[in-house]
Amino acid sequence: MLLKDKIALVTGASRGIGAETAKLFAREGARVVVNFNKNVLAAQAVVEEIQSNGGVAFAVQADVTEVSQVENMMRLVEAHFGVVDILVINAGLHFKVAPFMQLTWEDFSWKYYGEMKSFYNSAKAVIPGMLAKKSGVIVAVSSGLSRHPGFGFSSHSASKSAVDALVKSLALELGGAGIRVNTVAPGLTITDATSWMPKDQQEQAANHTALKRNGTPEDIARAILFMASELSGHVTGTYLSVDGGSAMI
Repeated sequence: MLLKDKIALVTGASRGIGAETAKLFAREGARVVVNFNKNVLAAQAVVEEIQSNGGVAFAVQADVTEVSQVENMMRLVEAHFGVVDILVINAGLHFKVAPFMQLTWEDFSWKYYGEMKSFYNSAKAVIPGMLAKKSGVIVAVSSGLSRHPGFGFSSHSASKSAVDALVKSLALELGGAGIRVNTVAPGLTITDATSWMPKDQQEQAANHTALKRNGTPEDIARAILFMASELSGHVTGTYLSVDGGSAMI
């Protein structure tokens, strides 16, 4: 029960990495807020699975790029559970995969500014409560592509690099108040969000790892749990690659 009695908000938790993180957190004793944007049925399925296993969770709709929706979500969360102890910034945006010269500014800025607004709005909403309690954890889900770019992923690499930089800034500013801020950076992880990728490309990516396999949502969720729990109590401002050893090759 690594997160016993903690209140955790996981953004983008209706599927993939976010859903597995919410379920794992609940198994470890947290009361979990399952944030979603559009897929209410998927979010409710996550909540129902948590509850069927004896956990505590509820789903809240909010587009985390919209500050008014985030503020409304926080009012609901605090009324239902209380002050958030753990924030996992996981909600992602769809983006165009194409060479830089084929991207319009609208293509590029949609991803970049959306990623930043998601982080900014979510963090701004929870940090005051954490400051009042003099404790808290923020874990941002980045990407191995922030440090090792891939062809056609310039907007994704740039936006996740900005996430990495903001994590370090917040870690420095908030550490004295007992708040830890860290990054978990997955390599290629097989979810519905990566289902568009041809099988031969997935196999090529797997062969570029030391473990010779791509990641699963469960792999990433366990790393997020480590960063969210007291197992990493003296860790902040850190970038944790979860990529089967790809970054070292």
